[in-house]
Amino acid sequence: MATDYYDILGVDRNADADTLKRAFRDQALKYHPDRNPDNPQAEQKFKEAAQAYEVLSDPKKRGQYDRFGHAGVQGNGGAGPAGFHDVNDIFSAFSDIFGGSGTIFDEMFAGQRRERRRRGGGAGSDLRITLPLTLEEISEGVEKKIKVRKFLACEPCGGTGAEGREAGYAACSACNGAGEIRQVSRSVFGQFINVQPCHVCRGEGRVVRTPCPACGGEGRAKGEETIPVNVPQGVHEGNYLTMRGAGNAGVRGGPAGGLRIEIREKPHEHFERDGLDIFHDLYISFPQAALGAAVEVPTLTGRARLQVEPGTQSGKVLRMRGKGLPELQGARRGDEMVRVHVWTPERLTDEERTLLSGMRDSPSFRPQPDRSDRHKSFFSKVKDAFT
Repeated sequence: MATDYYDILGVDRNADADTLKRAFRDQALKYHPDRNPDNPQAEQKFKEAAQAYEVLSDPKKRGQYDRFGHAGVQGNGGAGPAGFHDVNDIFSAFSDIFGGSGTIFDEMFAGQRRERRRRGGGAGSDLRITLPLTLEEISEGVEKKIKVRKFLACEPCGGTGAEGREAGYAACSACNGAGEIRQVSRSVFGQFINVQPCHVCRGEGRVVRTPCPACGGEGRAKGEETIPVNVPQGVHEGNYLTMRGAGNAGVRGGPAGGLRIEIREKPHEHFERDGLDIFHDLYISFPQAALGAAVEVPTLTGRARLQVEPGTQSGKVLRMRGKGLPELQGARRGDEMVRVHVWTPERLTDEERTLLSGMRDSPSFRPQPDRSDRHKSFFSKVKDAFT
């Protein structure tokens, strides 16, 4: 959505919580679907107002939006706006505004909301899957198409569960189509009304008269769906993406559940990850370490040349700036740390053995470690190498 959330609600950027709530109520009254039947533009504005309020009423999301705009509250790893798919999502999310005793919405739209709730059966359950990613995919972001086995809306009956669709339904005789049972009791304190969903139709207000033979009246059947998933760059192991309405289909037209996609990092052939940095072990020969050499090393975008200076010691860490992983929803990128290992040959020819024997006692080949480093731990040396 490109429109500014503050403009949608008609408030300035310093508006307090009460001002935001009043502005949302005004917009909701103006564009409420029950006041604007068969008007998709009004319904869209109603959803936009709800999404704007969902972000600006949450201090954390509002802070991210003020700093980064819409990019700061896009759905990833569970953070970001709710992404409402229909008005029922909005009623559920803001029940304190739309529902409850005495609210203006309760007086104006209570009957219509009950009718909307009766039209669907039970909600579908949520699903959770794991999505393995390579470090290269994490570095650049990727669109994946995943196959999910789940309950899908029955095609022959359109998800209604009734043969002949709407014609296969009959009003529930237990609640007379109301979807709820009211019990009135009196006491010295006054009259009490207990309202519960109808136990026969389970709140739908209607029952299946002629069940669909394909789904047995449930309105859904097991199947498989291919779902496109956009993974932003910079995600971590354990991050997750949430997709509303992508879970199991509901019973007889009830709302579908959600899909939670958990990120898992695949082990990499060349790299180990540490936050935004990646580590690579480079093995070089003794002549390369002593004389210096230009070597090729792998990176997340291909191969790159790295200069090894003469006299490089085994264990030295060379930094390749900006070759690591990007920050999620940020501009910073980590580095690639190349750990140098000088390879000691295990087998020598007679000629090689003679050459090395002649250099054995040379002062240049005598180890001369830095005494200040002698008592440092390995991790301290690595830290020093970064600075």
